[in-house]
Amino acid sequence: MYPEERPHVPVQRAVEVHQPTPYPPAVPAAAPIVPVQPGTVPAVASIVLPDGRVVTGYAINPAQPEPVAAKPAVSRTAVNVALGGAGFLAVCGGLLLLTSFIAALTAFITQLITLAAVIFGGWIAVQIFSAHGHQGGGTTVNIRKAVFKRNHFRG
Repeated sequence: MYPEERPHVPVQRAVEVHQPTPYPPAVPAAAPIVPVQPGTVPAVASIVLPDGRVVTGYAINPAQPEPVAAKPAVSRTAVNVALGGAGFLAVCGGLLLLTSFIAALTAFITQLITLAAVIFGGWIAVQIFSAHGHQGGGTTVNIRKAVFKRNHFRG
């Protein structure tokens, strides 16, 4: 079932070695040198060194960097107006949320008061009708010590 064990011998292959072919270096064409007179004669500067030697030469102006493209400046007024507008909108949004919260709280308190009035009123009605309901079937009204019972006067 299993193959027989045989020693493993690596396979040797022929290898070809390629050597790169160098290209000759490119020689730029020499530009002809044309003597040109400067537009203005530069000033000759002399410097005296601390040991007494004098060095004379042409003054070289430092290289000026190229001017950067000017970006349009944003005025402080525009920034202040934008920030003020954002602040105003934030305050208005906060006030809107506050008024919504107050309206919801008012409606909730109103509902609680109404619920309490209904419960308390029902309790009072039960007290009134249960206390006088067993006295005989009529409605009794006391007016100035006179008792009226179902259209019958008893003085």
